Amino acid sequence: MKRAFGRYRKSAFGRFVFRNQKYAPVLFFMGGFIFDTLTLGRIDRVYDTVVLCSHMTLLSVTLYLYNSVDEDKWEDTFIRRYSEYFPLAIQFFFGALSSAFVIYFFRSVSMSKTMFFFILLVLLLFANEFLKKKISNKYLQFSVYFFISFTFFAFMIPTLIKEMNTFIFIISGLVSLGCTLALITVIYSQSPGTRAAISLKKLISLILSIYITINVFYYFNLIPPVPLAMDTGLVAHEVQKKNNEYIVTYENNPWYVFWRKHHTTFHRQEGQRVYVFTSVFAPTDLKKSIFHRWKWYNPETRSWEVTDKINFKVTGGRDRGFRGYTHKNNLREGQWKVDVITEEELVLGVVDFVIKKTSEPHKEGMVTKSF
Repeated sequence: MKRAFGRYRKSAFGRFVFRNQKYAPVLFFMGGFIFDTLTLGRIDRVYDTVVLCSHMTLLSVTLYLYNSVDEDKWEDTFIRRYSEYFPLAIQFFFGALSSAFVIYFFRSVSMSKTMFFFILLVLLLFANEFLKKKISNKYLQFSVYFFISFTFFAFMIPTLIKEMNTFIFIISGLVSLGCTLALITVIYSQSPGTRAAISLKKLISLILSIYITINVFYYFNLIPPVPLAMDTGLVAHEVQKKNNEYIVTYENNPWYVFWRKHHTTFHRQEGQRVYVFTSVFAPTDLKKSIFHRWKWYNPETRSWEVTDKINFKVTGGRDRGFRGYTHKNNLREGQWKVDVITEEELVLGVVDFVIKKTSEPHKEGMVTKSF
């Protein structure tokens, strides 16, 4: 093994790798991201579940080995000889897991929420580069691990037990917190190097502050109610159900407005209904009531007024999301938005539009699509 490794170091490819090893952290992080982008689809698929659980397990094992490699029991072992590659493995799993969560969150059309996780992904990228340069900073290392662990259990537990609510989210957070603190305690008790590098009290305080921060974000609806996500949300002139398909007629956007299907200006004749159609992704067998909360902006009070809250049920398992719609008559002109929410009033997405009255049927940009 040693001779083979020595030949590898002396080869042209080996010299190239070691000459450019400073770029390895970013490459391994992005490698994990690309791997999940190409292979993951639905969180409730057996493949996705196995991959995510394997990544989380291997990340935990690698963190343990990396932080305890200074123990005498690893002397003259495979673990000690190849310990210099543990940071790269950690960064690969960080990248793979965080990218998987971004893929699942990207299903939501509410960019205000998903943008939060894209920002966190960028921060993780810089954090991984920082970990390579200052690997002794175990505070950052375990903070990133706890955030990823929290997100992992917030996705996985509702998917496995087929139930999703605020209580389940709290349980997921507590399971993650318990697992993280258990791993830290084991490493701290067995590794003299870890005891010398960190204050256990300071590290636990940092982990608890992250735990509280995530729960505060969830309370203020800044985190989508995973694993639910809104695939489609649009305002329409007509919705018909034929042969288990929804035929939706709506005003299309110009080609360059690629991030939204419907035009934000709804041209409405007197007496015409206004429909809001949504499709919501949910894991298989997960049943949930979804509400459309209609709001109108009052220019006099400069505030949003709730006019209706109408519900429909979704049952998980359909790739393109489970569909439903609500409609209203006699809408006033002005700004409207429809919050797509759970019964706990957690926001899945928002469909916003402006009502403009017209005397003639609107024909420009009208399209009909099957969902």
